[in-house]
Amino acid sequence: MLLSFVEIFNLVVVSLVVGYIFSGMFKNEKLSLNNFDWKDFRFAVLIASPGIIFHELAHKFVAISFGLNAVFEISPFGLVLGVVLKLVGSPLILLAPGYVLISSLANPLAMFLTAFAGPLTNLLFWLGSKYYLNSSKTFSRKMVMNLFIFSEINKWLFLFNMIPIPPLDGYKVFLGLYNLIFNF
Repeated sequence: MLLSFVEIFNLVVVSLVVGYIFSGMFKNEKLSLNNFDWKDFRFAVLIASPGIIFHELAHKFVAISFGLNAVFEISPFGLVLGVVLKLVGSPLILLAPGYVLISSLANPLAMFLTAFAGPLTNLLFWLGSKYYLNSSKTFSRKMVMNLFIFSEINKWLFLFNMIPIPPLDGYKVFLGLYNLIFNF
């Protein structure tokens, strides 16, 4: 089975929490429990969650392609940190809602490709939406804004994840690349 029931549940939880964290962000108003906007929440889930969910699934499926066991896990600390930063009105979003637990990565090629799969997904979403925005002049203002926000979220997901410090993907990418170059 590619995804267990627990993983699907975890992905839904992460999507909903990410939606909450990003809700109200695209408007110039504070979000509180008294004026919770379900339409804005749904928009935030749809615009912010795909970059995170597909990022993690890319790690999982590339690891599986190398014959490794890979399971998507929720990071309670990462989710709580994101919610707390939202509740205190922080302009900084620091979000690590989940990760893929992989059995082992002894092979440098597997390590490099598995680590890079997530950021590559965000890079493709970022550049693909930018290209789509620049190639068509027939979009409505709403569609242009949606694509722009989607592009920006994925740009920052890519850039943040490629920082070469542990435990970020960039560290694993560069470590895998180093091992490929100097150990083969």
